[in-house]
Amino acid sequence: MPKPSSRVLVTGGSGFLGRHVVARLRARGLDVAAPRSAEYDLTVPGAAEAMVGDLQPTTIVHLAARVGGIGYNQAEPAPLHLAHLLMRPHLIEAARTTGAVEQTILVGTVCSYPKFTPVPFREDSLWDGYPEETNAPYGLAKKAHLVHAQVNAAQYGQRSAYLIPTNLYGPGDKFHPSVSHVIPALVKKCVDAVEHGDDKVEVWGTGRASREYLYVDDAAEAIALAATTPIEPGTVPQPVNLGTDHEVTIRETVETIARLTGFTGELRWDPTKPDGQPRRRVDASRAEQALGWRASTAFEDGMRATIDWYLAHREEAERPPD
Repeated sequence: MPKPSSRVLVTGGSGFLGRHVVARLRARGLDVAAPRSAEYDLTVPGAAEAMVGDLQPTTIVHLAARVGGIGYNQAEPAPLHLAHLLMRPHLIEAARTTGAVEQTILVGTVCSYPKFTPVPFREDSLWDGYPEETNAPYGLAKKAHLVHAQVNAAQYGQRSAYLIPTNLYGPGDKFHPSVSHVIPALVKKCVDAVEHGDDKVEVWGTGRASREYLYVDDAAEAIALAATTPIEPGTVPQPVNLGTDHEVTIRETVETIARLTGFTGELRWDPTKPDGQPRRRVDASRAEQALGWRASTAFEDGMRATIDWYLAHREEAERPPD
């Protein structure tokens, strides 16, 4: 565990995943700083150095990101790619050169895996092909950060960890149509249909693609464990998958959401819209070996909690992105 006087800096600490990570770290009695992008815009040169210099963390958890679903990835690939290319190198270098940072926890994305990857995805497959096209600008930028962390570890002895969560969902997710991922988008569609008395819901794709959903509290626990597990000097970071070992098709996802929200009408599939990556399920055994971590939330239990939170926090959930 870090020293009691240590401080953990969480970038993106006010975001969906970040709020859960901050809560987990504070529950461990740690001093946590979670500045907002309005205070330190990490895409701007010098901002990361100023942030680390001002806040003097001993551990950094880097979660700041610009994210969305397939529609957002198609509409905004250039700024999506550029923002991630800029933020992390600035942060990694600031952690290396400024203050007394002992270790940095970086969070990648399952979107970095090749479009056609043997299932379950194992970390050794990360470089075996090009990502699915709608995910590539985001996924490739994230992979570049793994390389940066690895070469800095080899040349400078910088200590980092690199975690790859599968598709996250849970309370606090973003439900605005411009940035929502598959689960919040489908929850909103079904709830709206029930409230408006609609007899059908349109769904993108064929329904045959699969995803592995990770409840946000489970992901936050893994990240908190990584942040409070000292990294041995001389360690070159390797990717570590975070997942549940439970694969669910998009069709099964929609049918579960429809049942839990009370929608009984027609699910109308639009095969002209993209499915995204054909299959996703990861091998998370490395996380269990390294951190003693396993996901514990069953998919239906997590979905109930997500829907309940959405119904109780509609205004917050549907707030447009900044």
